[in-house]
Amino acid sequence: MRKLRNIELGRLSVEEYKQSTKTPIVVVLDNIRSCNNIGSVFRTSDALLINKIYLCGITATPPNNEIRKTALDAEKSVDWQYFEHTEEVVKKLQEEGFKVYAIEQVENSIMLPDYQPANDEKVALVFGNEVKGVKQSVVNLCDGSIEIPQYGTKHSFNISVSAGIVLWDIFQKISN
Repeated sequence: MRKLRNIELGRLSVEEYKQSTKTPIVVVLDNIRSCNNIGSVFRTSDALLINKIYLCGITATPPNNEIRKTALDAEKSVDWQYFEHTEEVVKKLQEEGFKVYAIEQVENSIMLPDYQPANDEKVALVFGNEVKGVKQSVVNLCDGSIEIPQYGTKHSFNISVSAGIVLWDIFQKISN
């Protein structure tokens, strides 16, 4: 077995990516502190043709060398927009017909394996701060919450890991 070279992978150019049909998922980053986490979410979003990323509050925005280190230029392909207040984005997305879900441990959350988006449902996923999670005022506005089951002693995943798990799972459910 031989590893494939990058040229053999048939990846889209940035221009082709911008013109391609996107997955009906948007990501909302609520006060993410780490530029490495932000960059990782851009890279995962690029890989799964995520529609857009909303960067909110203290979340850094491109151009930023720390974001670029982990995004590997995905910040140039994935559309993004900055809002000071996450609550404003949630309301905007709901007005546009999105179902907005906090990725958080809350009462009556839906376990990720049990979550099944409705046909043609537009999904917005809110990922929260590395320490405090999704702000309660944002959780209050969301249509629901999706929780990743966990079985060890820790009560959370890193935001970039959470995004990878949730985006891959929902991408697979929407694509099938």
